[in-house]
Amino acid sequence: MLYFIGLGLADVDDITVKGLRIIKNCKEVYLETYTTILQVDQKTLEEYLGISIIAADRELVELSADKILANARDYDIAFLVGGDPLSATTHTDLILRAVELNIPYKVIHNASIMNAIGSSGLQLYHFGETVSIVFWTDTWRPTSFCEKIVANRRRGLHTLCLLDIKIKEQDETSYMKKTKTYLPPRFMTTSQAASQILESAKELQVEDIINDKTLCVGAARIGWSDEKFITTTLRRMADEVDLGRPLHSLVIAGQLHPLEIDYLKIHAIESSFDQLALEHNQSLSH
Repeated sequence: MLYFIGLGLADVDDITVKGLRIIKNCKEVYLETYTTILQVDQKTLEEYLGISIIAADRELVELSADKILANARDYDIAFLVGGDPLSATTHTDLILRAVELNIPYKVIHNASIMNAIGSSGLQLYHFGETVSIVFWTDTWRPTSFCEKIVANRRRGLHTLCLLDIKIKEQDETSYMKKTKTYLPPRFMTTSQAASQILESAKELQVEDIINDKTLCVGAARIGWSDEKFITTTLRRMADEVDLGRPLHSLVIAGQLHPLEIDYLKIHAIESSFDQLALEHNQSLSH
């Protein structure tokens, strides 16, 4: 059996009782390391669980998937994922391959950013399509994420933006060498994301929908002991806000319900937030 087990958002205390029981009975345990990070490291997890864990970066999973699946025919294997196993679409490939090979699998769910973002004060059923924002390079500046934010805002819906992380990024200078070298991990901040959104809106000529005054919520380390939220405009998020260490997420607000406005004021940095929220809603009602 191949088990996909969600670890939740932060630390060992977030593992479900069911997940813990299954992990302890598995012969091999892999920890996926390329879609998110936890508040605790692998060693802490191993000490808590009393087992050895195999770190599974994207390269290992892609190269060793056949071996992982083959072993799951003969004994129980756990594939641990921060958050919920199915929040990241990358894990569905392993499930589909298991189905093709008639290998049984089971998913053990847990909390993820997809539902915990409700802590921002925005109601989950007012969200539209989630988008991913990647680091721009000198030669690659995709803007498709902005087009989706625009589509959501035209419907009055909020947009959860998942921000890029580079856990094991190969150094371009080593592409032609026998030995691969990797760059230090990089994690996109809400400030960087807000800047790219504003630049994209200008490029796409949709500044009537997304502009400096558009309200947004920056979220950092949701579920961790030092989680933090800030509500402000996109311009101030880009130029002034520093939410500290990763992981960060950003929400672009759609039409705001009065209860959402009251909640957002808890972590708003503008003293005149009620007026900002009124203008924000009016900009979407044209």
